[in-house]
Amino acid sequence: MREYSAASVQELRRSRRAWLFVTPVLLALAIVIGYPVARAVWMSFHQDPGLDPATGMFVDGGSAGISNYTHWLLQQCHTATGETVACPTGTLGSQFWAAVGVTLFFTVVTVALELALGLGMAVVMGKTFRGRALLRAAVLIPWAIPTAVTARLWEFMFQFDGVINRVLGTELLWTADPWSARFAVIVADVWKTTPFMALLLLAGLQMIPADVYEAARVDGASAWQRFTQITLPLLKPALLVAVLFRTMDALRMYDLPAILTSGNPSTQTVSILVVEQVRQGPYSAAALSTITFVLIFAVAFMLVKVLGANAVRTQEEQRRAG
Repeated sequence: MREYSAASVQELRRSRRAWLFVTPVLLALAIVIGYPVARAVWMSFHQDPGLDPATGMFVDGGSAGISNYTHWLLQQCHTATGETVACPTGTLGSQFWAAVGVTLFFTVVTVALELALGLGMAVVMGKTFRGRALLRAAVLIPWAIPTAVTARLWEFMFQFDGVINRVLGTELLWTADPWSARFAVIVADVWKTTPFMALLLLAGLQMIPADVYEAARVDGASAWQRFTQITLPLLKPALLVAVLFRTMDALRMYDLPAILTSGNPSTQTVSILVVEQVRQGPYSAAALSTITFVLIFAVAFMLVKVLGANAVRTQEEQRRAG
């Protein structure tokens, strides 16, 4: 009979106790996340109910195979006789990759601008001066405003007779022209979400010991040298977390462009396309939702693998240096 040491028995009990606490959480996640995902995948392989072209009767949709996926990924549509053809320009089937491009464009531009501006705001808020608490509270106001309200505020400002045209002395239809509409979305999103980035980076700055800056100042390091040689390296883990959070949030962008530009096709993100398709066919929309889920999951996985490894490596280097 196999004998266990006292340490092994204690470790086994500790492991069982840990699973006892973790199991309810795993069950809740399986119900809240696992079932909807599995249901959407199952629906994505079925056809939407509609009229039978042969009889003119309303029938339930049967098995669709991978036709829903080819409809979106390969831009293939099906005629009434079942023939596969390329989706006409302007249909939802031909808009998927355009929506992906718009989503990635918004993600890259907004995250880059918010990172640069948020870092500057965090450095300023991290200094000691009179009124610092008031400044920190005021900076968080844009982030605290609901996104729908933010979209309406900027919509009024970007109107033809709005504040933006009056200040700049222009007569532009900001939300109608493709590139000006994208510019309006970027400005509104950066204005709203930069405080969130600054808050995350400020928390990272608070973790840097003041003694490090004092030692560098005594050694004659300039302000730029202290920023590049001390602040940025020690802030790298917080920077990576902030970029990861904001990237995941930007990939799901929906309400800001939907409300601000009132359905302008040039600002149509993947989330907007999913909502539009849900109103037309739930099963085809399930395929689009599944593709969107896989896309966001793949980006998140790559960011976690790359940025997470860099963060761990940076922490190990700091521990070794200390």
